[in-house]
Amino acid sequence: MELAGQGLDIVSAHDLGVVACTRCTQVWPVGTPACGRCGKKIVSREVKSMQRVWALWLVGLMCYVPANVYPMLQTRTLVFTQENTIVDGAIELMHHGSFAVAFIILFASVVIPVGKFMAIAFLALSVNRASNVTKHQRQFVYEMVEYIGRWSMIDIFVVAIMSSLVQLNTIASINPGRASLFFALSVIFTMLSAQAFDSRMIWDVQAKQKAIKT
Repeated sequence: MELAGQGLDIVSAHDLGVVACTRCTQVWPVGTPACGRCGKKIVSREVKSMQRVWALWLVGLMCYVPANVYPMLQTRTLVFTQENTIVDGAIELMHHGSFAVAFIILFASVVIPVGKFMAIAFLALSVNRASNVTKHQRQFVYEMVEYIGRWSMIDIFVVAIMSSLVQLNTIASINPGRASLFFALSVIFTMLSAQAFDSRMIWDVQAKQKAIKT
């Protein structure tokens, strides 16, 4: 295998004629129908992986639009009822001097989801066409998407905590808005989209390019 900075060609498991079980990670020769350890079907590459990636990505994007249009939080008191979207809530926090909390909410609810959509789309497109981004950088992008995906739910956690703490019957109450459901679905579908992406395809591009050159 390639060591960093030595310029040696990478020898993949596919080149060696072996494939790992995706459930228990046991290695078997290519062509083995099922894992002898756990019984899962052995496949070298998921044939319909990209279809699942794009389908889940599109559903997540569709859910993200109403998540930003509908109110995320509904505040009721004796004299008024106020509904705030994600951005409205962050602006309201800024007006009260909570700049750090507002920044965290905006970053977790706007920057991270949009960045995930762009990163997944880039990865899905890059496996079928040449890119100036190296395979190591693309692998790093994939790992980052996988890692930060769980933190996209921070806005839902804030809504859940505030809804449980501020319940004063007729005096004041805070309830989740319709956007909370769409936002949660958007996060779930984008996480599933990232998990459906077969990162081994990143390295397959290099093998295809070498085959074309030779």
